[in-house]
Amino acid sequence: MSINWLDFILLVLASYRVTNLLVYDSITEWVRRPFHRIVVEENDDGEQEKYIEIKGKGIQAFIGELLSCHWCTGVWASALVLLTFIYVPILIPLWIIFAISGGASLLMSIFPRE
Repeated sequence: MSINWLDFILLVLASYRVTNLLVYDSITEWVRRPFHRIVVEENDDGEQEKYIEIKGKGIQAFIGELLSCHWCTGVWASALVLLTFIYVPILIPLWIIFAISGGASLLMSIFPRE
């Protein structure tokens, strides 16, 4: 198997976007909800801080830990993107869309709007 540099960049950007979508985006909160509990506490300055607690035990806790770690989720998201890129080529347009979105997301973090 050989992947050219353009495909590699597409895979990197698509994996980045899928990972961020699963770990951080509010649109996929429903995916994380069975595994995470959002806890809100007030700090010493009177500001509210949110953090997550992992729910359950066993596989539920495992998935909760996975979805709370962008490095961990990134490995599995990258595997999914790569395997479907190779074996399910009908999904390549989807990965192109995710790659464009991932590139835009990176540009927004480099050049934030004020």
